[in-house]
Amino acid sequence: MTAPAQRSNEADQLWQMMVGLVWETRGEWRRKVSEVTGLPFSRTRVLRRLFDAPMTLTQLAEATGSDAPATTVAVNDLETRGLVERYPHPENKRAKLVSLTGAGKQMIDLVRRTVRDDAPPGVHDLSKTDLAHLRRILERIDRAAR
Repeated sequence: MTAPAQRSNEADQLWQMMVGLVWETRGEWRRKVSEVTGLPFSRTRVLRRLFDAPMTLTQLAEATGSDAPATTVAVNDLETRGLVERYPHPENKRAKLVSLTGAGKQMIDLVRRTVRDDAPPGVHDLSKTDLAHLRRILERIDRAAR
């Protein structure tokens, strides 16, 4: 039987491998997103996080993995470009919500329509059985993370 420390170490190694695979295959996609939008990728990332619902600056900073000052700078820039707007939070007088404008939604729609986000060749080379196993494993990890 595998000791818990060994399982944990193996889990950490596999996680690092997955992160590395994703990280190393995203550069070209990110470049294309910036090319299509004319924005730094960090700005497009903020727009994407706001696509489903408005957020406070604090929520947005957490969702993008940025600190509050960097998030404020990004939102200021996007607001100047007419892609987001701020308005008072209906339940918290001290907070403001940030939401996409129509132009911001169009920007994200443009990225979705024009920039392909295909899996790398190694994923395409997996058998149907392997893909089914991978889906099951990733769904289990996703459920545990929520």
